[in-house]
Order: sequence, then C-alpha cells, then structure tokens
Amino acid sequence: MIESHAKIFRTESDHLGDVKIAHDSLSGVHTYRGCVNLTVSKRSISSESEFIKAFAFCKWAAALANRDLGQITEQQCGAISKACSELVNGEHQIHFVVDLMEGSGGTSTNMNVNEVVANRAQQLLGGELGKYDVIHPNDHVNRSQSTNDVYPSAMKMAAYKRLESLIDELDLLAVSFHSKAMEFNDILHLGRTCMQDAQPMRLGQRFQGYSALSQRLCDELGKVRGHLLTLPLGGTAIGTGFGAPAGYTRHVFTHLKKLTGIQFCAAANPFDAMQNIDVFSRVSAELRTCATSLSKVASDLIILSSGPQAGIAEIELPAMQAGSSIMPGKVNPVLPMSVMQVGFAVVGNDVCIAQSNQAGQLEINHFEPVVADRLFDSISLLNNVVRLFRQKCIDGIKADTAINEQHLLDSAAVATALVPELGYAKVSALVRESTSLRRPLLNVLQERGVLSIDAARALVVNSTNVAH
Repeated sequence: MIESHAKIFRTESDHLGDVKIAHDSLSGVHTYRGCVNLTVSKRSISSESEFIKAFAFCKWAAALANRDLGQITEQQCGAISKACSELVNGEHQIHFVVDLMEGSGGTSTNMNVNEVVANRAQQLLGGELGKYDVIHPNDHVNRSQSTNDVYPSAMKMAAYKRLESLIDELDLLAVSFHSKAMEFNDILHLGRTCMQDAQPMRLGQRFQGYSALSQRLCDELGKVRGHLLTLPLGGTAIGTGFGAPAGYTRHVFTHLKKLTGIQFCAAANPFDAMQNIDVFSRVSAELRTCATSLSKVASDLIILSSGPQAGIAEIELPAMQAGSSIMPGKVNPVLPMSVMQVGFAVVGNDVCIAQSNQAGQLEINHFEPVVADRLFDSISLLNNVVRLFRQKCIDGIKADTAINEQHLLDSAAVATALVPELGYAKVSALVRESTSLRRPLLNVLQERGVLSIDAARALVVNSTNVAH
C-alpha cells in the first residue's frame, strides 16, 4: 500500500517534490502520483494477476538480455530476476495499487511494476527500500525498455493467457450441447421461422446447431488468439529501439520464450507495432461475436421453456432459484438471462475498444489502459458465464417429448412433409380446410380418407432425416 496507519514513513522525491511513503511499501513516488491523480475505477492492476505476471516476465527477460549485453551486472540481474520470479508466483500483489484505468497511457502502471521489482531487489541484496542505490526502477529494472513497448506487450501476453480458459470453456459447452443433441435425437420438434410454425425437425437437431456454433466460436477465438503472440517489445518509445543496445530484441525474445514456454516473437515492423492496437479490436470483435451468438442461443432457450403452463414449454430448464419476491412458485430462466446481459456488456466493451483503437495518435496509442480494462472484463465475463451456463443450465435441460410432438403434429407445419406424397396443390387445399375448421391437419387427412394419422406421422418423421 502507498500510505497506511503505520507510524514510520520514508520520503521519496521526484521533480514535483517530496512525498511520504509507508516505510514497508515496495512501491514508490511514481506509484503514489499515479494513485492520487488517476484512481477512477477503484479496480487496481492487482485484480488482473496475469497482467502483473506478464509485466514480470517482460522485466525478467529484459534483465537477462541486459546482463548478456553488459548493461547491468550479474548481481543486479540476479536480484531483479528473483524479484520477478516472486511476482510470477503471485507474491507482493498488495503493492500493485495503480488503477487499471489510469490515464497516463500506462506509465503509472509500468512504474508501479518497476518500483516494486526495484525495491524487492534492493531487499534481496540487503539494501534500503526507496534508496535505489543498487537497483534503480528506471536505470536497471526499466533498462532498454519504455512504457510504450512493455505495456502493450504485457497486455497481449495477459490476454493470450486469459483466453486459454475461455476457449476451454467454449469447447466444453460444445460437448454439453452435443450430449443433449444425442439425448434429444429422436424427439419430433416444430421448427419455427419468423416466430411462426415452419417445418418438422428433431429437437436434437436444434442442439446439434448449438453445439456446432459453440465449437466454431471456440475455434475462431483460438485463431485470433494467435495474433497476440507478436509483441512490440524492443521498440522502446516509438519503434526505433533507441535506448536499447544492439542485439537486445533478439536476446530479450530468446529469454522470454524460455521463461514463458510460449513462442512470443518480435513484430515484423516495430513502428506498426507501436502505432496500432488493431489486434485488440480483432480479439474484442471475436469476443463480441461469441457473446452475441450465445445470447441468441440463450434467448431460444427462454422461448422454448416459456410458460410453463401457458407458454411453449417444450424444454424444462433447471430451477435454480425463486423468480419473484411476490409471485409464489415462479421460476425464471436466470442463467440464459445472465448470458444475455453479459452479451450487452461485452458489446459495450467492444465499442469502447473500437473507439480507443481509432483515437490513437501518431507514434503510439495512449488509450491502452481502458482497452486493457475492457478487454479483460469481456474475457472474465464470458469465461464465468459460459461455465455457469453449461454447469447450471445446459447439462440439466430436460425435454417434454409429448408436448414437442403435439405442437408439431397439431401444426400445419407438417404440410411440407406431405407434399412429396400428395402433391403441393392437394396439400394446400387440405391446409386451407384445416385452418378454416381450426382442426389439426392430420386429423382432417384421416377423416377425409387421404392418409391415416400413423401414415402421415411416418412421412413427418422421414422428413426430419438430413439429406446429403
């Protein structure tokens, strides 16, 4: 923490003056400035552990590269590396206090990391916190780097890691939908278009579609995730690499790959990498597509389970909680409703990210903090809601076979299945008669001696077989 009720403080200074820092804080004056000036969301960077780990990996790889190239000593490298390894292991999280949506273009976040690493390295070498005589936040921890290349690199690394869990959840969702498709494979179902009775199908076929969608969302998210492997690290402030020694980029990526086990690579054009954040727009767009597509499925389930006595009620969703504080016994489709609300939120996040992408100016985009905040939020929301949707809704769906069949066989939608046997004109006339009498078409067919109900049902069942 920056300040506390501790009795002992230390004084740190910058060109704006002196500030008092709690004596045991691993952060320093630059972190303090960022907190007092730019705390707007009350969500600190410590809430995104993968983001902190990504920064730590960047600082660690940089220290090793700087050691290789004679920019820092073996002792300094060892202390910085040890401090970074502790951050990767989740230690010292309480010292990351800068707001995730800080408006400094990422400088406050980067300096928060630099100061924590420097102070912890000082400790490891027996030095005094805040003195920075052995390990300095800028001269040693931030050596050969700039906020402008480290911050977006850490964003990409964290997003890459965070997406892994969401992709796994979408894959599991596809499996759950497939399981339901097999379970409901033989249940006749009324297909609807434009919210009107349309054509016979099987309930399992509907869930096959949901499974295929979930798998495609999983696959497409995996493809766009691959774009996050290219990092601007090594470009320093604007892409020239000024401030880093010759060979630094090659060395830092060699170490980064060894430390993370992931094939991160340098951008082909460092100026493009510094100027543009379109990759985050692409990732966000895929998250938006995922959220809105699953929202459509959730809406379907709400409609199909509606009622239950006065609605469609062809499927039954698991009853999770009371649906009203005043209407006894009412149960709402809360999980599908939650999916839809997440969809609204992710669309909003995507708009924010798109606007941030277009608002970048000249050599960098200084709106990366809000992009990070909104992107991580979308991933978290989707990861959580997809898991809950699968566990608490999809896996427990039941189908009412009798109601599904009744709705289909009582509908004029069966007419399409009869055309190959009876001809379009004859079936049309029978449909008009059925509609006029307000009686099921199959009953009219049997009464007119055209087809028995069993024979007509057999034609309906046959029409639901997928043609190849």
